[in-house]
This record gives sequence, structure tokens and C-alpha cells, in this order.
Amino acid sequence: MKRLAIIATHPVQYNVPWFRRLACEPGIEVCVFYTWHADGHAKYDPEFQQDIAWDIPLLEGYDYSLVAPQPTVTHKTFWTLKNDITRPIEAWGADGVLVIGWNYLSHLQAMRYFSGKIPVFFRGDSTLLDQRSPLRSRIRKYFLRMVYSYVDTAFFVGANNYDYFKKHGMSNLQLTYAPHVVDNRRFSNNAEAHEEEARRWRTSLGIPQESVVFLFVGKLIDLKSPLLLLQAFQKLPHDHKPHLVYVGNGDCESTLRAQAADADNIHFIPFQNQSRMPVVYRLGDIVCLPSGSETWGLVVNEAMASGRPVIVSDQVGCARDLVANQETGFIHKSQCQFSLLHAMKKCQNRDELASKGRGCTEFIDAWSCEKLAKQIKDRFLSAA
Repeated sequence: MKRLAIIATHPVQYNVPWFRRLACEPGIEVCVFYTWHADGHAKYDPEFQQDIAWDIPLLEGYDYSLVAPQPTVTHKTFWTLKNDITRPIEAWGADGVLVIGWNYLSHLQAMRYFSGKIPVFFRGDSTLLDQRSPLRSRIRKYFLRMVYSYVDTAFFVGANNYDYFKKHGMSNLQLTYAPHVVDNRRFSNNAEAHEEEARRWRTSLGIPQESVVFLFVGKLIDLKSPLLLLQAFQKLPHDHKPHLVYVGNGDCESTLRAQAADADNIHFIPFQNQSRMPVVYRLGDIVCLPSGSETWGLVVNEAMASGRPVIVSDQVGCARDLVANQETGFIHKSQCQFSLLHAMKKCQNRDELASKGRGCTEFIDAWSCEKLAKQIKDRFLSAA
């Protein structure tokens, strides 16, 4: 039995499902070493502007250990997470280590320490989509080539992430595909009940049954361009009275509310916790992620697993993999209101969107925790 240590900052709803699945794989023993916290207590999220505590279990179904930072910190940054995690991992007897993100001192030190001793695996989702100045790009390239020199295998999540690793010195032999996934079953199971609850919710908001609903789910911050979405929506033909629903909170909320103050077809719903999300996605007929920069956009996976097509910008990392050349939605040019409006005009028929949504559910099944766990296990066992 080979032992794989996983280094992560804290339990995340996107990672825990594949941690559990990997822990069930034969021939491998897994322990997750958390470097920030491993509890269900509320933590302040400055972008949501409130304390957040997820309401689904994130510490069950796999082994974990908290390597508490010294001193204990309330916010994780590169310099505050500087706890030594190498000794606990060595004491556990790891045959390999998988690091999730290098941008914390303790994680980077672990990569350097274990390099050449046991196989070092890495998982991140950075892309080349965010534009930088030529000077910053050269400096960053030099630094990242040094960082990834400690890595034996990088698990890339999609096409944009693959390009990033290649630019920063990783060879094809060092790269293994391990897609970004969510717990599809949590969103697709009990679909009829979730759809019915969403219908009642729409009715309570005053949304007619025949209206197309555009849905934004997430932090209302500039980076995700919620204002661009509002401006494009307001230019849509309103013959069939489409509706726009925002679910979330953030810095842009007051501006959005002010600009939508006189509209009875624009709705604001506060942050919703994880147990509600399978219903939340079904409030809309199409889910919009017009971000100016997004390394992946797991909201897209969740929307598709909930049977909803998407509109995404070309700066959303998953666009090439989940939307381009697929019947799953539409891609618009980032920060271009005209391009977004053009995509939204294609979404005027609820029946057509429902048909696309059924295709989305089938398509996203291939992006599963089972596939991710198998890819990681197979590469680890071949190297350990």
C-alpha cells in the first residue's frame, strides 16, 4: 500500500469530494495535511463581505491532519502560512506528496524539501489568460520555472492550464490530465424535486412561467463583471420580458441595485449556502459568468450538472474545454457589452435552453470525481 500525502490550506467544497473518492481507490492510502484550518467554524470572506461556514460536511470520508500555523492566523497569505509540514508528512511515511497551490511559504518549502526524495506532484489551475506587462511576465516566468523545477508531475485541469505549465518549463512527460470537477451527483440527484422547488421560488419572485431567466451566481465583484451583465440585459428586447437574477453579495451590490432600482424583472438574492445550490442553479434557464478573469469557473461545472447551459467570457479558463465547440452554451468576448448582448439574444426560447441543459448534464458526466481520482492514483502508483 503506497501512501500519498496531500497538502492543502483548508477543506474546500470542490476538493473534498475527490479526496473522498481517491481515499477509496485500491492500492493507495491518502492523508490530507491542512495548513490553515480544518473546522466548520465561520471565516470572514472579504469578497462576500460576511462570515461563511459551509453547511455540508467537509471532514468526513477521508483521513486528514491539521498542521496548525504558528501563530494561528485568521487570513491565509504567502507569509502567514509558514508552518513546517515536512516533519509530520515524513513521520506519516509518505511515498509521494501532492501539493495544491505553491503560493504559501509552507507549501513552497515542502515542494523544495521533498524534491528528489519522493515524487512531488502539483495541482493548480493558473492560465496565461491574465495579461501582464512584458517585464513582469519575464520575471514571473523565471520565478515559476524555478518553482516547477521541484515538481515531478503536474496535473493540468484543462487546455489553458496545460499551456501555462508548458510555458513554465514542464514537459509533456511531466504533465497528466486531471480535470477540474465537482460532485456532479449532488447537483443532478433529486432533479425533479429541485426543479419543483425552483419553480415555486421563481413564482414567489414574480417571474412568469414563460419568462427566460438569466442567472448570475457568485461574488458581486468587479472581476466577475456583474455590471456588464446588467448593462447587456437592459438592452435586451423585452417583448417576452426576460428576467435577471443575481445570487450573492459583494462590493458591486449597491451599484447594481441602484441601476436596477426601477426594474421589476431584476432580482437580488443574498448568499446561499451549499445545500441550497442544486435549487439555486435551477432558478435560471441559463447561467452567466462574464468574468474579466477566471482561472477556471467551477460554477460552470455546477450549472451543467444541474442541467443548465451557460454564457461565459473568453477569459474564463474552462471556456475552451466545457463550452467551445460544444452544445453547452455560448462564449462572448470579455468586457464587450455588444458581444455579451449578442450571446444573450440567442437565449430567448426556454424549450431550446432546456434541451441544451439536458445535453449539459450528459456532457459533464465525463468530468467526474471518479475520473480525477483514477488519473491521480494511476500516475502516483507508477511513480512511487
